[in-house]
Amino acid sequence: MNGSSPDQQTRRPTPLPRTGSGDVPHSAISAASLGLLATPTALSANATTMTLPGTARDIGVSVSTATWIATVFGLAVAVSTPLTAALLRHRGVRAAVLTSAALVAVGTVAVAVSESMPGLLVGRAAQALGGSGLVTTAINLAGTPRRMGVVTAGSGMCGALGPLAGSLLSDHASWHVALSLSALALLAVPYVALRTPAPVPEEARASFDAVGAALTVALICALVFLARFPVAALTCAVVLGIALAAWIRREPDGFVPSALLRSPAFLTASGVVCALSTAYFALLYTVPRLLEDNAGWGPSGIGVGSLVALLVGSMASWVMAASAHRMRRSAVLTALLTLGVLAPITAAVAEAPVLLLAAAGVAVFVAASGQATLSVVAADGVPEPQRPTALGLFTLCYQLGGAFGPAIAALLPS
Repeated sequence: MNGSSPDQQTRRPTPLPRTGSGDVPHSAISAASLGLLATPTALSANATTMTLPGTARDIGVSVSTATWIATVFGLAVAVSTPLTAALLRHRGVRAAVLTSAALVAVGTVAVAVSESMPGLLVGRAAQALGGSGLVTTAINLAGTPRRMGVVTAGSGMCGALGPLAGSLLSDHASWHVALSLSALALLAVPYVALRTPAPVPEEARASFDAVGAALTVALICALVFLARFPVAALTCAVVLGIALAAWIRREPDGFVPSALLRSPAFLTASGVVCALSTAYFALLYTVPRLLEDNAGWGPSGIGVGSLVALLVGSMASWVMAASAHRMRRSAVLTALLTLGVLAPITAAVAEAPVLLLAAAGVAVFVAASGQATLSVVAADGVPEPQRPTALGLFTLCYQLGGAFGPAIAALLPS
């Protein structure tokens, strides 16, 4: 925003964050390579849903116990986002890419050889920490809604294909392979790493706020565990939120810069994308149940219908991101909010399967479009050196919808 009207057009590209000895030109790293860097994490995350029964059987645990494999992955993804943003801010893009790639590689090896629950948890956590780091880096390098749309729409499509990929690989190879899809991102690492600037000079590096980082990570953990332990997690979240607010007042330029919390543009964009993401993930869990209960659909029909709806919505979100520069920001925001409200209302009152699937498709459309277009708004409202942190925390708000949505869905009557 920076003094401009809220109706300012989105055609003015947001400058890329400073990530080292200079800015990374938009053309230096192709959008396709950013998509390859980011999207395998969504593919790997959702592949787990179809591998849990076989994994649980082979390692000798119950399916309910094996769900911790997915929970730990989601937690590590959320925790990694602000940590990677701090790494980008203090050490630069190359350090973030190489560190994240190393975590993905180590985690994939651990998953490939492990036959026990502890080994799988460690491996999946490392994969998620590294994969989320690559996603956060790709978002920082995108720079424009069009390029960001490649990342967000690609992640949506890979997320929709994840269960199918997990099922096919488990049937025809093994669940070890299905849980190793994060490694596909490593194919883009050499290309991206060679085109990033040199590391931040040591004399230019700011000190790392360890206390702020610890409080932020603890707060994220509490929020992610709301669905499993609502009372305890909510209590911890309130206490940690108060403690973090007090620390930010003491260290205004620390892990969470106070300038972000004073930026209406950043707060609005982050709040809206969290709401859109929450609605999407809530419908992701409720629509299949409604198709089964109200329409009598079986698993195959639900799977195919959901896949088509999510793929169409994801592809449409890229069209929206690519054309956003021709629209006013107020028009984009109005469209996203209107559709974002209509999707859950439609799912709540409609019984026709086509309307339920349309609600799911619209939900993924507005969530992915919001992440692509509102990231520009979030980054525009903060000082240049804090853009990596702003984009990291903005992305975290989207990811938290993945924790809030299922929690809300679980509270709805069957």
